[in-house]
Amino acid sequence: MSRATLVTVPVLTLGDLLLWHWSLAGGHDLLALVSGLTFLPLLVVSIWLLVITLVRVLARGARWPFARLNRSRSASVDTVEAELGTVPAARTATRAAEMATSAGGRDGTSRKIAA
Repeated sequence: MSRATLVTVPVLTLGDLLLWHWSLAGGHDLLALVSGLTFLPLLVVSIWLLVITLVRVLARGARWPFARLNRSRSASVDTVEAELGTVPAARTATRAAEMATSAGGRDGTSRKIAA
């Protein structure tokens, strides 16, 4: 949702309210009727946009610390591994599996896929 929409709809709602009050006070019955009928839908849309925006901001705020925490954890693990020169067991197992696959059938077994 664009920020222009978030600003435009409440401004239109406020303008409609002011027009409604002015037309009632000035005796402009038809204009008061039209602006009075359009005020409620504009008010509902304004409130809906505000609620959606607040939910998005809260969701982004709740997600942000966890994303930052995960980035800092992975960065610290990579830093420790680089300093110690160690490789986790999962990476070692993956590398061993890759080497076995690239060796093909050197051990006398055939790894053909049935079609």
